[in-house]
Amino acid sequence: MAFGVALGAFGAHGLKSRLTPDLLAIYETGVRYHLVHGLALFVTAWLAGEDKGRAARLAGLLFVVGILLFSGSLYLLALTGVRALGAVTPLGGVAWIAAWTILALRVRW
Repeated sequence: MAFGVALGAFGAHGLKSRLTPDLLAIYETGVRYHLVHGLALFVTAWLAGEDKGRAARLAGLLFVVGILLFSGSLYLLALTGVRALGAVTPLGGVAWIAAWTILALRVRW
């Protein structure tokens, strides 16, 4: 979460004058999803501490993978302008969908 806040501040103050509006919007999307899923990690850590099941730990791993792939690819795309990096972004989204599904099933159990 601290890293997400730092990246958000960097984007707002350090990149605003250096990136085109479309690339800045891409960067901000990465930050937004990074922070939301950082909060999801807190919930997942709490659930993982409640029992010895593997579901919450797997969901946590997938949330981290999602942050790295989704947000990380958007950060790199915005900073480099290499649009091909956008092909990695959906893989992070798939990791998040899997994590949320596992978490929902874990809570239901």
